Amino acid sequence: MPARERDYYNRDLSRNGDYEYSRRQAGGERSRRSTSNRQSVGQRTARNTANRRTVGQRTTRNTASHQSTEGRQRRYNSPSHQVTQERQRQYNSSSRSAAGRRNSAVNDRRTQPSPSGSRRRRKRRHPIRRFLLLLLLLVVVLAGAAIFYLISSISDIENHELSNVTIAGQNDPNIQNYQNIALFGVDSRANDLKKNTRSDSIMIVSIEKKTNKVKLVSVYRDTYVKIADHGCTKVNHAYAYGGPDLAVDTLNTNFDLNIQDFVTVNFSAVSNVVDQLGGITLDIKKDELKWVNAYGHDVAKINGQKYTKIKHTGKQTVTGSQATGYCRVRYTKGGDFTRAERQRTVLQAIFAKAKSSGPDKWVAVMNEMIPQIYTSLSTSDMLGLMAKLPFYDIGEQTGFPYKQNGHKGSDGIYYGFPDTLLSNTKKLHEELFGTSDYTPSDTVKAISKITSG
Repeated sequence: MPARERDYYNRDLSRNGDYEYSRRQAGGERSRRSTSNRQSVGQRTARNTANRRTVGQRTTRNTASHQSTEGRQRRYNSPSHQVTQERQRQYNSSSRSAAGRRNSAVNDRRTQPSPSGSRRRRKRRHPIRRFLLLLLLLVVVLAGAAIFYLISSISDIENHELSNVTIAGQNDPNIQNYQNIALFGVDSRANDLKKNTRSDSIMIVSIEKKTNKVKLVSVYRDTYVKIADHGCTKVNHAYAYGGPDLAVDTLNTNFDLNIQDFVTVNFSAVSNVVDQLGGITLDIKKDELKWVNAYGHDVAKINGQKYTKIKHTGKQTVTGSQATGYCRVRYTKGGDFTRAERQRTVLQAIFAKAKSSGPDKWVAVMNEMIPQIYTSLSTSDMLGLMAKLPFYDIGEQTGFPYKQNGHKGSDGIYYGFPDTLLSNTKKLHEELFGTSDYTPSDTVKAISKITSG
């Protein structure tokens, strides 16, 4: 065989061999795919079997669930379940109410400042609190010290218990509602407060116990009265004859009063008190100016002070010497009547100034007055009166007798004769105690016959 043919033959053979080989390879591949397909079918068959089992199980569960649901429905419809359900509703309702309250409390707490903030604010206030507490403590200590000093000072006042004093006025049902105190002002350079000096000023201080209203009545010193063991004479002589005991007895006997206490003050004390209060306001009139300066100059000289002259009339603040000189003026129109009125004016101005002052001023005033006071009031009585000082209200003030005839008597001395003592006493009880149609005692009726002018 020629070489070319042989090459062709070998090539064809090779091609046929490759073809056979390829065919065999493809057959094997198809065989493997067939096997794989058979395995896949087997797996699908197994899965389908498992799925059928699962469906069966689901059907079984659904059947059991349906049976269970029917059982629950039967239990739900049972009476016992209805009671349980009602209890559950009540519980849910109470739970919602409690939750609402808790939410409300939470909201309230949210609207309130936080505890930490409150604590911070309280901490910021603490210094102020401590300061106020210390200040309050200091005030209490000072007030206590002032009161203690005041008590010890008052204890040094010379006290005199009244004796042999007639207590009258039993016919007046209202007189017991008032505390009546006799106030005597004496002008003694030797500071003799017990007797041997005439009372330059006589006042009846009547304090209503319930309302603390104060009424002042000046008894004109020239009033013609009966004095026990001394006959009929001027009322201011009684103090010189028998001191405060006879002076109080004379007031009670002639005017049907129940005075049981007295206070005697030297006129120089008035000057000192006014100075301690920083002066008082007076309205100086034209006809008073000359005499106020004259008497005030004498008072300043007695007290060892330099007198400052008042240069103009009208309202102004006056010193102690000027105020005392004002009290002593009597040589103007009205004589002793206007003089007594000036004394009440000064007393009222002192009272008003003291009322508006503090305890420190009261202590200073007491220091000036203590050596020049003589009284029947005990320490507790005076402290009681001072404690009510801010509540006292000086109202009505007048002079007594309301009506009198002033002229010289058979001895040639000027007197003020009540017109009459009987009618004046009736009006006194009406003005002081509010007793209308008062019937004076037989003693006053008898005295009226010999003292009325």
